[in-house]
Amino acid sequence: MSAADSHFDWVNASAFIETQFPVAQVSAESYKERDAKQSQTLTGLGKWWGRKPLVLVRATVLGLLLPSTNNPEADRDVFLKLMTMDNKGLKKRRIKALPYKELLEAQPQEVQELFLENDRLRNDLNAEELEELDNLTWNTFTYTKKLEYCSRPEHTSNVNLNDWNFINSHLETTAKDLTELVHQLGLKRFGHTPRVGDSFCGGGSIPFESARIGCNVYASDLNPVAGLLTWGALNIVGGSEKSLQTFKAARQTIYDIADAQITTWGIEHNELGWRADAYLYCVEAIDPESGWRVPLAPSWVIGEKTKTIAHLEPDAPNKRYDIKIMSKASSAQMSKAKIGTVLKGAVVPPDGSQSTPIKVLRRDIQGGLRPWENNDLVPRSNDVFQERLYCIRWVETYYIEKDGKHELSKQKAEALSDFAELLDKGKLLRRTRRHYRAPDGADVAREQHVLELMQERFIDWQVKGFIPSRRIETGYNTEQPIRERGWTHWHHLFTPRQLLTIGLLSSLIGKDEIATETQKALLLLIGRCSDFNARLSRWHSNAANERVEQVFSNQALNTLYNFGSRTLLSLNTTWFGDFISNEVAGAPQVQLTDARAINHHCDYWITDPPYADAVNYEEISEFFSSWYDKHLERLFPNWYSDSKRALAVKGNDSGFRNSMVECYSRLAAQMPDNGAQVVMFTHQDAAVWADLSLILWAAGLRVTAAWCIATETDSALKSGNYVQGTVLLILRKRTQTEGAFLDEIIPRVETEVRKQLDSMTQLEDHSNPNFSDADYQLAAYAAALRVLTAQPIEEINPQQELRRERTKNEKSPVVQLIENAVRIACDHLVPQGLSKEAWKKLSGMERFYLKGLEVETHGETRVGAFQELARGFGATEYTTLYANNQANQARLQTASEFGSKQLNDRIDNDDFASSLLRHALFAIYSAVKAEDAKEGLNYLKTELPAYWAEREQLMLELEYLARLEKLPALTHWVDDAGMARVLLGAIRNDSV
Repeated sequence: MSAADSHFDWVNASAFIETQFPVAQVSAESYKERDAKQSQTLTGLGKWWGRKPLVLVRATVLGLLLPSTNNPEADRDVFLKLMTMDNKGLKKRRIKALPYKELLEAQPQEVQELFLENDRLRNDLNAEELEELDNLTWNTFTYTKKLEYCSRPEHTSNVNLNDWNFINSHLETTAKDLTELVHQLGLKRFGHTPRVGDSFCGGGSIPFESARIGCNVYASDLNPVAGLLTWGALNIVGGSEKSLQTFKAARQTIYDIADAQITTWGIEHNELGWRADAYLYCVEAIDPESGWRVPLAPSWVIGEKTKTIAHLEPDAPNKRYDIKIMSKASSAQMSKAKIGTVLKGAVVPPDGSQSTPIKVLRRDIQGGLRPWENNDLVPRSNDVFQERLYCIRWVETYYIEKDGKHELSKQKAEALSDFAELLDKGKLLRRTRRHYRAPDGADVAREQHVLELMQERFIDWQVKGFIPSRRIETGYNTEQPIRERGWTHWHHLFTPRQLLTIGLLSSLIGKDEIATETQKALLLLIGRCSDFNARLSRWHSNAANERVEQVFSNQALNTLYNFGSRTLLSLNTTWFGDFISNEVAGAPQVQLTDARAINHHCDYWITDPPYADAVNYEEISEFFSSWYDKHLERLFPNWYSDSKRALAVKGNDSGFRNSMVECYSRLAAQMPDNGAQVVMFTHQDAAVWADLSLILWAAGLRVTAAWCIATETDSALKSGNYVQGTVLLILRKRTQTEGAFLDEIIPRVETEVRKQLDSMTQLEDHSNPNFSDADYQLAAYAAALRVLTAQPIEEINPQQELRRERTKNEKSPVVQLIENAVRIACDHLVPQGLSKEAWKKLSGMERFYLKGLEVETHGETRVGAFQELARGFGATEYTTLYANNQANQARLQTASEFGSKQLNDRIDNDDFASSLLRHALFAIYSAVKAEDAKEGLNYLKTELPAYWAEREQLMLELEYLARLEKLPALTHWVDDAGMARVLLGAIRNDSV
């Protein structure tokens, strides 16, 4: 029976996402989208922290709308087809040719002979043979490998006609595209097009993607920067092609006017006609030991590719250093330049004299630096930290004749009477080249001119809101620039040149001839420019183009000792970000509203809430809102420009938890009884996960499912134990009012956990796994919470639990129940190749080790995955088993790497050192070392008093380890696993 059955209850049917979800595929797609970096659909609008992948949002909305029938295989097929994640969909998304020849070389000789001739792909292959070759190649790929050759789902127009026939037959619909299907599914469930709401809209991913596939959306946030970004997502990227072209035309006009003005001012051109595209500055401070003025930088390498460096030469009479710029430096000079004058928080003078901690220079103990006043644009002469322009990168424009033999300077070429004709006919070719130069007297004069121009406009521009005028309100992140530089106002984070350039653009967006809607769109470009052109903008010497990077490489306002500044010329890539129209359906609404006061009714609420103090959005977003300020209030009369710090839902105490209860109670009240909520949050440990669940329980919601999606890219996880996945928590209104007791709940939890795991393993495809071990553990959490949150529990009052301040290491009853659910899951999920009987005899540490090896066979290297396993098995000393515990390189020790460590040397709560498995590992090590299995056998017979009684269990463990010999992900186990196989044979043939 499918949804097409006439008795199917559409209104009350469970959602697809409540019973199954293709986690592996959605994770791979999410990872691919995040790894696309700047080519993501919404990132060009401006910086926001933690935007969720659009493909994840699409999968979530469809997962809510699609029903769960008693034909789960068909349900899954429909979902995958709609997401173009099935095999046909992936083939349709293919944009790169397959490496047939390369892959054929790994095939048997008879296969190669079918398609290769003289070591080349046969050029006479017919259509059928090509199709066979394509399938042969394609089917050898994992899902993740296939994605390397595919575009993203959002770039694929639609599924094919035959698939629509299957989809419509299963769902009893008549749709021909995704938008039409979404409308019809909404009619079946709610009687109207589905309404999706997001009360923490942030960067706009959730409302944008929901609207793009056909939902009516409501988006709100307390933060005005989030509101503007979401408005931009829905009205610039999600606007019509006509409105997008109007915006692009206005953007070009403003840039051209600004370019003409800057050229007239003469602040970016030198006497040779070259134009600057980057200015490099450094901080200077007087060394208290020597009295010399020392330029500060962690490194004096300017360009790795161009081999450009800054070289400090002493100027003894003036007790300062001249800074010389050198290109095409030697390897020795490059190495020397990497040693800067700032190291480990201290000034290290070039002459090798004693270093001075920066904290001493800043006079932290004596009260700190002088607070800058509003009218300060540059440091005063008596300030601790001065600022120095030490390098300019110039762009020289020149022309060559088509034959390439003659070169003309820009001035000479443009002075030709027939210049335009020569250029138009291609007889003259325009070229550019870059030059790094130390500033000369004329450059210093131009800097002074920039300062004077800014001073002339300063008061007027602040009053009109063209440049920031707000004070920096102190906070966790905003205290940093105040303490480290004395900056007290947001405009202090920008040099006069940066203020003049961005302020000029800001002054032009409000021109009368530009429509209000277009002005709103242009305002986002001011935010983009400020992110790439501030005193906090890093100079990236390793980049291919050696460029000025954005301020927010992370979630902090990091002050820099040396930084880069863009000019209008190099801001063009920022100003002219590429946007493609993805017109959304319906009339989306965006409001600035506290989630606790929402009055809008939605069928589904999908939220990515701020959790605890993970990101201080309200603080760091003020960097942008200081530029939007008066523009925002003029263009959005019902909005405000204040970040509303006092109302922000934040913290990690009972006050925060109660605020979250208020928010989600409000959302629950603003949805129908058959509506649902999805809470997305990025988690790091089970306790936080349980805490949020308690909040949602107190809000009158019950958990129906939870899934973990990998959303972080390798580049985001460079070191440390970073958060690596996003949990989707599926919730419904709690309707049951009759209470239960804990002794009734505990057995129900055990039954529900086993039922959940069994349903997942039945859906599992072992050749292309859908679920990881972490997914099974999260499924155990969800199963436990389905029971816990379904009704009141006499011994647990969620409101009281949330209000109560907890002592260190104290566990609430909910956390204890969840941890017990995970233990049940771990007991239930026996590693493939090991019998249940053998598994039951193992200690927690032994189970962790063997299950950890199975995790490694799936290519899993995240520290977090091993941590989750350790919690489940109660393996408290698991870190001693690591060979590597780096964030994305984690793995366990092999037998040889253990050697004699932790053998019969018991640690408190550690039963691994004297376990049978540890003896088996040492026996393998001994045999490998002696190159003789008898050495290992003799050790076991000598050291194990119960050798004969434990012989069967020992062989089962060695058999499991021997399986690792031929697994591609465990090449480091080849020798030890091979010896485990030989040792197993020796024990099996051993007799009294």
